Parts: sequence; structure tokens; C-alpha cells
Amino acid sequence: MQCENKDLDRISPDIAANYINARGELQAIPLSIQQRLFDAMGGETPFLKRKALPLPTVKVVPQSETIELAIQGTGEFEWLLETENNSLQKKGKLLAGQTLVLQSNLPLGYHNITLKQQDKQWHCQLIITPKRCYIPSTIEAGNKLWGASVQLYTLRSEHNWGIGDFGDLKRMVGEIGARGGSFIGLNPIHSLFPSNPESASPYSPSSRYWLNIIYIDVNAVIDFQLSEHARRWWQSKTTQDSLQAARDSDLVDYSTVTKLKITALKFAWQQFLLRDKQDELRAEFDRFVEARGESLHWQAAFDALHADLMAQNSAYWGWPVWPEEYRQAHSPAVTQFCQQKQDEVIFWSWLQWLAWRQFADCWQYCDKFNMLVGLYRDLAVGVTQGGVETWYDRELYCVDASIGAPPDILGPLGQNWGVAPLNPYVLAERAYAPFIELLRSNMENCGALRIDHVMSLLRLWWVPQNETAANGAYVYYPVDDLLAILALESQRMHCMIIGEDLGIVPEEIISKLRDYGVFSYKVLWFEHDDQRKVRSPEQWASQAMAVISTHDMPTLRGYWQGHDFVLGKKLGLYPDADMLEELKSDREGAKQQLLDALWVRNNDNKSSCHRLNRQRVSRDLNHQLHYFVADSHSALLGLQPEDWLDMLTPVNIPGTSTEYANWRRKLSKTLEEIFSDVDVNHLLSEVDRLRKKQ
Repeated sequence: MQCENKDLDRISPDIAANYINARGELQAIPLSIQQRLFDAMGGETPFLKRKALPLPTVKVVPQSETIELAIQGTGEFEWLLETENNSLQKKGKLLAGQTLVLQSNLPLGYHNITLKQQDKQWHCQLIITPKRCYIPSTIEAGNKLWGASVQLYTLRSEHNWGIGDFGDLKRMVGEIGARGGSFIGLNPIHSLFPSNPESASPYSPSSRYWLNIIYIDVNAVIDFQLSEHARRWWQSKTTQDSLQAARDSDLVDYSTVTKLKITALKFAWQQFLLRDKQDELRAEFDRFVEARGESLHWQAAFDALHADLMAQNSAYWGWPVWPEEYRQAHSPAVTQFCQQKQDEVIFWSWLQWLAWRQFADCWQYCDKFNMLVGLYRDLAVGVTQGGVETWYDRELYCVDASIGAPPDILGPLGQNWGVAPLNPYVLAERAYAPFIELLRSNMENCGALRIDHVMSLLRLWWVPQNETAANGAYVYYPVDDLLAILALESQRMHCMIIGEDLGIVPEEIISKLRDYGVFSYKVLWFEHDDQRKVRSPEQWASQAMAVISTHDMPTLRGYWQGHDFVLGKKLGLYPDADMLEELKSDREGAKQQLLDALWVRNNDNKSSCHRLNRQRVSRDLNHQLHYFVADSHSALLGLQPEDWLDMLTPVNIPGTSTEYANWRRKLSKTLEEIFSDVDVNHLLSEVDRLRKKQ
């Protein structure tokens, strides 16, 4: 059934009827696909709900603009405006069909308009927003900052348990801060599935509101140190052998590491329970639980129930395959479980508190080194279908569809990421409250937030359930409202925004991101003009994060040696040999362009450039490429330890799952070895000099 839009080729104004495909052609979306996605969003119901209201549930208005609300319905209404901090109240009366006009002097924030008629009333959240996101004054003044972009799980150290943790993060803060760096950039550290630890992709979280408890530094937990049971367990040969094997492995052994940490933390939990209720730490935890409310409860309830069910049957990977009585979070069976296993639920809440506390400590430690950004987090584009968010808030997510990407040259079948999309109608119906809370939880204790696939603020490729990725359509989101709210929360949290805008970026969002002060993402391999000539450092965008590569791309050495082509051929990622040869040829041309750019930059040291070649990555070439990007005009520079260490293999290969050990490969050296390495220290010293020169 169609909505009010009468275009017979379009089911809904929020679902694209066509799109420009990878060949640059206009491709129509079948009406059957549009209809299925329309039904997944609730069909006509959202439109009928909206039509029945005398005013919208939310109105987003830039500060200084006049506020106008057209009142629907019949009869006379009373209206009341209350500002967020109750510092201002206004009221009046008006008739249906009239427009409520308010002056533009309201403060930034979330205000409420109540409309009354007899015994009925309706509410509209009025959100007054700034023009731009927060940008630190030092960047506004033209200073150029640098830092390390780290996949936390890849860190090796003499202290961790086979996976990088918040203790390692704190040590790295000290090392980078002492060398002049301004931030540590992280992979998403969202909550995953501790009872299904091999589901390790940081971009397929169970919840984006909570943290991955595997990053807890167990040795830093006071109650682990105090527990006699923990001490005996720790000193046992079995524990130490398992721990050493996990540390020595070149890949993160998620199952072993998780088992070790959960066992240890249960000993610590029993010790924690011995504390008096007036104890300082006990009181702090109680306040945390009370303040975090239902969101924390559902996270803990899910993890506790998942652990219980997985102990019975390892096939219970997520709620879609759980016993029927547990598939709805608000069912009597779940309520009964939470009552009977209350201690287990509180244990998982305690783990979230530990993780939050340790991450906050890392953030505070940045101040010691005057790191101007400190930590920056990464917000994944969505949550996996079988996790806690879709379990307890089924209405918010369209579980009959998933997010992916349409076919392109390297992925002729398209991509289906198995990630549930947010329902744009429900978002608006709730006055964007879930989006606001998501931003706040991810901006807490950090100075910047990277938004993965920032184009999702405008549109996402939805794929109906049981369809191939090619049989999808773009679904549009209220981009202007979302960007305005992003700016408001960014200003309130003093958190700058970095948008991952790689790939095909719709023209309509590019200028919006720039105008709102969202920093772009610039990768060395892609910074060239239409003639494939490399952009000089002075030509790079200033409102941007400059990088050599990313977690989804080959390392510096991997790129230069074409190792990604070797892996891609082995994994069957290329449709034919001709395409592979064409890509190889393009790469050789790109490498020569880079060498030419280095020649121009080092015209006072041509003998050095003569030693560089397209066939191998010498130490000199590695450093020259680092210096080239460090000299860019971009305000931010993020460097990967993999490239300092001249590593070959990537951490992730897009388009693969079990075919490659994604999200598992560790760094080749420990933190202690990295920061005592003469070459690494020389490299970072020169990078710091280049970033700070005027």
C-alpha cells in the first residue's frame, strides 16, 4: 500500500527509487524491494500516527532562526513552552490551522512545547542547535596535531593477557604524549559477545552504548589483587601456561583470553562482595548502576542470560536462536531469570563499571601530558542482528532488513554486513532520544569521535531479509536534524567529530559535513587529482584527519609490495584475472606518482630519492612517506604502529569473514620494544617536528 507520495515508481519518499551504480548508470529499484523495506519500517503506520498529531514530536531549529510550528487538528489549543533548565516559560492560546511563532532568542538545548486541549495533551521536543561542531581552539588557531591510530586488541606488552587492554592503552598514552603526540585513536570498543568470543569484529557489536569487557586490565583490579582464591589460581601452572600461550600467539586467541579473564574477574567479584555497603568503591558502583538505569540493566541481563544459555548449548549465538521464551526481553521468562540470577546480572553490570572506570582513567591520564585531543573513539555504523540492542528495543531496529553496500567493481555481488538499521520513523517519533544517548555514551571520556561510514547520517543501503545484497535500496535519514544534534552534543561534550567519508560519498552531504565542522578522512593512497597526480602536502584539506592507510586497507608495506593482491587472489575476491592485472597496473602507476611527489618535496636531497624504488620498501622510503603525510595541511594526522614496524599483513580484509583471520593479527613487537626502538623514536621525533613547524 502506498503512502501519500503518488509517484507510482516510488513507494516512499524515504526509500530511493533508483541510484547511480558503480558503472555510473541510473539503476531502478524494483517496487517489490521498496515495498518490503517500507513494510520493514512499519508500513503506513508511522504516516498515520504522524498525521493524527496536532504538532510534530520533534522540531530541530538552528539558533537565531525563528521557530514556526503549524498546528493541525480542530478547535482551540493552549500551549506552554518550558526551556531545558526551566529558566523560561511562555504560554498562550491559538486555533488549529494557525502557526505558533516563537522568537529566536532561546538558548541551545532541549526544550519542551506542550499543547493542551481539554483533557488531552501533546509534546514536542524543541531542539535549538549550534551551527558547527566543537573544534578545539588550538586547531582553530592553525596548529597541526598528530597521534597514533591503534587497534587496541593488537597491542602486545609484558603485562597483558594476550590481548591489548586498557592498561596498555594507558601506557601508550604516556609514550605518545611524551613524544609530543596529541591523541590515541581507537577501533570501536563497543560491547561484543563475551559468551561467544570468536564474534570478534569491533564493527559488529552487540551494543554501541556499552564497552567491550575483554579490554579490562585484570591485574589492575584491586579486588583481584586482594583475593586469595585469585592468587592461588593465578600461580597455578595451568593458568600460567594458558596465559603464556595466549601472549605468545601471533593472533588473538579470543576464547582463551575471555575464559581467563572471566574466571579471574569472578574471583575478584566474590572479593568485592565482601566490602561493606559503606565502602567507597561499593558506593561508587551503586551510584553507577543507579545513574545508568535501564540501559545498563538490559546489557547485563543479556550477557548473564547469554552466558547461561551458551553453557547449555553452544549454538545459542544470539537471541534469534534462543529458546522462544527468552527471545523477547520483556517476557515473563526473562523477568524470572533476572530475579533468580540477580547476582549474575549484577556481576555483568560490575564488569561494565570496571571497563568504564579504567577507560576514564586513561582519559584523565592524557591531561598529564597535555594531549590536546587525548582519546578518540570510533562509532560503528550499527549493531548486529542478534545482540542486546535489538533484543530489548525491537521497535527501534528494523530486524527484517540489514545494512550493506550495493554492487561495485571490487564487490560485484554487493555486501551484506548483517547489521540491523535504525528505523528513521521511530527515531523521529522518540524525538531522536536514542541517537542523542548514543552520542553521549560514545563522547564520554574522549576528545574526538570518529563516525564510521558517516554517510549513514544521510542514507544507508538496506537489504530485505533473505535477499542478496544486490537486491536492496538506499533508505534516507533526516540528515539535517541528525547533523544539527551532532553539533549540539559535540559542543556540550567538547568532543570534535571526524567523519569516515571514504568510498562513494553523495554530493549532497559533502558540503553539509564541511559546514558543520565535521573533519574529513584523507588517505595517502587516494590523495590525487583526476590525472592521478599526487596532491602536494600544501593541497590537503585542513579540516581533515590525514592517514597513510586504515584498518580496512593494506599496510604501507602491503600496499607497496602488492600483498593485498596476493591475498585477494588467494581468497577469490577478484571476479577475473583481467581486473586483477588492471588493478596491479594502476598500483604501479600510483607508486611512481608518489615517488615523483617525494622527488619534488626533497629537491634539496635528490640523492636520497634516487635510492627509492617501486619494488621494495626501504627504511628510507617508509620514513619519507610518513614525513610526506606529516607535512600535510590537514589539522590532524593519525599514524598506525603497523607502519612504524614495517608490517606486511593487514588486520582486516573487507568482504571476508572466516576466510581470513580478521581482527586478530597482533603487532610484531611489544609496546616496550616499540618505544625503545631507535628507528621508531627517530621517525616519531621527525613527525613531531614537522607537525609543529610554522
